[in-house]
Amino acid sequence: MSEVLCTFAFVIVYLPEKVRIGKYIVLFVGLAWAAGAMAQAGRSVFSFLELPYSARHNALGGINVSTSDGDLGMSLNNPALLCEETHNMLSLNYAYYGAAMNFASALYGYNWGHNYTGYAIHYLDYGKFPYADEYGYQSGTTFSARDFLVEVLYARQLSHGLRIGAALKPVYSKYEVYSSFALGADVGAYYCIPDSSLQIGLTLQNIGWQLKGFYSDEYGQKLSMLPLNLQLGLSYKLTHAPLRFSLTLHNLQTWKLGYNGIEETWGDAGKKTKDTWYNMLFSHTVWAVDIVPKKDNFWLTLSYNHRRHSELTFRDNFSLAGFALGAGLHVKSVRVGVAAAQYTRSNFTFQTTLSLSMSELLK
Repeated sequence: MSEVLCTFAFVIVYLPEKVRIGKYIVLFVGLAWAAGAMAQAGRSVFSFLELPYSARHNALGGINVSTSDGDLGMSLNNPALLCEETHNMLSLNYAYYGAAMNFASALYGYNWGHNYTGYAIHYLDYGKFPYADEYGYQSGTTFSARDFLVEVLYARQLSHGLRIGAALKPVYSKYEVYSSFALGADVGAYYCIPDSSLQIGLTLQNIGWQLKGFYSDEYGQKLSMLPLNLQLGLSYKLTHAPLRFSLTLHNLQTWKLGYNGIEETWGDAGKKTKDTWYNMLFSHTVWAVDIVPKKDNFWLTLSYNHRRHSELTFRDNFSLAGFALGAGLHVKSVRVGVAAAQYTRSNFTFQTTLSLSMSELLK
């Protein structure tokens, strides 16, 4: 694998300056290919990294790398979505997943010319759990489980409509007496076709490994990689209607997703079925539609994530798993967003985001 990375590094260095943009494309594709090959070798940890970071993100199906509309939280999906509008913006997010599970984050953006930066911290608390022995007898004491994530993001405007970005992501988890630390990174690109409302985003998320594992055995610490995710997204706004459509392809580094390829037994007859190739293909997609007026003072979003629907839906039970709905309001320096999605059989997750333009507030 190191030989592959060195080869791509050599290509990047010696490509002529006239094809500077081509350098970034070659580097991105090379990195995605190498990381994707590594991903086939083992399992991943820190799955909480795949949770939606903001109400806007959640409403768009939890995965979107191409919608650039000045929402700071979207840069956590693709660092290249940092832009002029995210300058001096503070964004606060909270989501409740039920069973005392709380997720909160804070994000701040600041720009220096065409260099855009963002700084974020995320906290996920799973609540309290009772201690019990192997027979189920509880001792009356409890323990906690928490995840922490810090992000430093950077994006640069290369030319009109084209931005690239990267994020550094230290991750720490503490479950009872077990703890783990990992270092990850995201790389991304965003392009808006001139004189068009077509937006294109490309992101490779969660490149990295554990530096300290949760446990060790006679062979040493057990270290795993982060949940790698290669995503390609398209967003298009109609010229004469306040509608924007988005399609995001995710986990492109692997064909078989977690629940697929496994025989499942349905009903009393015990008939076994397998997922078809077209269902597998559809499981790599997230579809979304936005209502966004020209004044950009509110948004209303409906989305569908087929993989989430397939994994969380029980047979013969009505479920809205996979669907997400959200709305937001933008009044001067304040943006407020709310979203709802079903992640369990009986409960909905509600997520709220408050964003403040500090430049407008301090005028």
